[in-house]
Formats: sequence, structure tokens, C-alpha cells
Amino acid sequence: MSVLVVDDEEGLRRSLCAFLEDMDYGTLEAADGRQGLKMLEAGLPGVEAAIVDLNMPVMDGYAFLAHARELAPDLPTIVLSGVGVVEDAVRAMRAGAWDFITKPLHDFNILQLTLGKVLERARLLRENRAYQQRLESMVCERTAEIERTRRQIIQRLSRAAEYKDNETGMHVIRVGEISALLGRALGLPEDRCDMLRQCAPLHDVGKIGIPDSILLKPGSLEAGEWDLMRRHCAFGCELLGPLDRDEARASCASHLAAREEDGNPFLALARTLALLHHERWDGTGYPFGLPGRDVPMEARIVSLVDVYDALRSERPYKRCFTRDECRDTIVAGSGTQFDPAVVQVFLDNLDAIEAIRERWAG
Repeated sequence: MSVLVVDDEEGLRRSLCAFLEDMDYGTLEAADGRQGLKMLEAGLPGVEAAIVDLNMPVMDGYAFLAHARELAPDLPTIVLSGVGVVEDAVRAMRAGAWDFITKPLHDFNILQLTLGKVLERARLLRENRAYQQRLESMVCERTAEIERTRRQIIQRLSRAAEYKDNETGMHVIRVGEISALLGRALGLPEDRCDMLRQCAPLHDVGKIGIPDSILLKPGSLEAGEWDLMRRHCAFGCELLGPLDRDEARASCASHLAAREEDGNPFLALARTLALLHHERWDGTGYPFGLPGRDVPMEARIVSLVDVYDALRSERPYKRCFTRDECRDTIVAGSGTQFDPAVVQVFLDNLDAIEAIRERWAG
């Protein structure tokens, strides 16, 4: 490690270097600020500190300090100057100097003490930065662990409902992946698409509250049974809402209340999808009968993807539709059940959608 000495007085410069070398420091020397910057840039990161004069030809000490701070923000710099004016010392400190010694320097022990102080300060700063970096790394690791745990909980919660009529649980995964694909094609921001991928699998979580006798009934549902089946939207919204039951019900009493973030945009989107994925473009869906664009785009996407993947999947009460049959059904629902814009990107990306189905078959 070296100390850079920048001073236009050759005799003083050599005396300083000799003193520093006696202290077992390596030295670099320059006669002006410009030379000093070149030596500093070439010597980094081996330069441990710099001692610089203020009044020098070509480039003065103030300019050197300003440029040196850009090159090496943590470099300890000591100004050694004969100016002796408080204003100049303050200006030098503002330019980046760590300490100030006036000329003539009669006692080199002052330099030794000052150099020791700035080097100790630099060491403490490095240790503190390393400590902060370790803390940040630990926080990042912990945050990543929490995120992994959250995603696993979400996957298991979404599968809990899906297992009631599809024991593989792959439907909810496909709904998430395909929804993210269509969201991206529709121009949703990437972070929103990632959130949609995670939240869409929760759209049917309310089925947990539906009796198997209704959920798995092979024939047509009676009026009362159909009314209960429809309630899975509210059940899912409430399940993902506040822990207090009354607050949960209140948060799902309207489509606007369900969309309120309350500090957690993830849960807000999950509630919205659970509550509104059976709304229709023509306003004849449930539970609110919202028309067209009153339904959030993410819910319009999940509405189509849920129907498509359900048609393409075999169930105890239905056969698996072919790709062409599913496509024709979706097209037939454009403008009535489905948003025409969502239908169009569905058609444009059908090959990619089928590839997702093959990847997550089951």
C-alpha cells in the first residue's frame, strides 16, 4: 500500500516521501494535481492515502480533491498547505479533504498523527460498510426465504381447492402461467404479470367452502345448489381478506372494496380474481353483474383462461375438449362472455398456451 504525495516543492516532497518510507509506507509523488490524478488512477486500489498541496501549477489542490473524490470516494486525503487561512481550509474540506495541516511543517510527528487518524477512520468506514453489506445480504436472503415460503403457501392453498375435483392440482398452475402470458401480450407491466402468475391460481380457492356433493355432481345443479356454487367467489375473497370475519365480509361486499390494497397489493389482486373471475363482458356474470371494463383486466384474463383450461381438461362429469373445440367456444363467447381484446391475444398466442398445457400436464 502506498501514500501519494502531491506538492510542487521538490525538497518538501522528497522529505515527506523519505519520512513515510521510514514508517514502512510505499510512496508515489507528483509535482502537480494533474500528475497526481494520473498516478492515483494508475495506482488504485493500492493507494492508501494522499497528501496534497493547495497552490500548485497546472492543477491546484482543490481541483485534485474534486477529481480524486470521483475516482476514489473513500480515499483519505490530507491537505498540507501554506495558505493558513480558515476559509481555504474549509473550502478544502468541502472539496473532499479529510484533514488539514499548515506549512511550514516543523514537526513531522504531526503528519504521523494526522495520517494515523485518517487511516483509522478509513478502516472504520470499510468495516462499517462491510458490516452493512453483510446485514443487507442477510436481509436479502431472509426476504428471499420469506418469498419462497409465501409462494409455497400460495401454491398449497390454491391446490387445496383444486384437489377437490382435480387431484393433480395442475389446473391452477396452468391458469397462472397462461394468465401471465396473456397479461404480457396485453401490455401489462412485467411486475404485474408476475403478480398475476402468482395470484391467478387462487381464483377458485373459495371452492373449499363448497360441498363435494355439489362440486362433483355429474348432472345439472338444482337452483339452490347453483346458488351455493356461485358463492365460491365470495368465499374465496373472504378467505383472502382480513382475519376478522366481519371485516373480511365487508371487504368483499363490493367489487371496489375488494380491490383496495390496504398495504398489500398481492392480496388485493388475489381477492379481486377470486371474487370477479365469473363476471362477463356483457354484464350478465356473477356475483355483481359488472359490465365490460368495470371488471379489472386481470379478472377478464383469468375468466377466459379458467374456462379454456377447464374445457381442455377431463373431469369426472365431462370429457376433455379438443383444441379446436375450445378455440371455437372461446371465439363464440367474444363480446358476450369474454373481452374481445383478451380473446384476440388468446388466439394470437394459442400455440404458446398449448405448450404451457403440455409442460404442466396432469
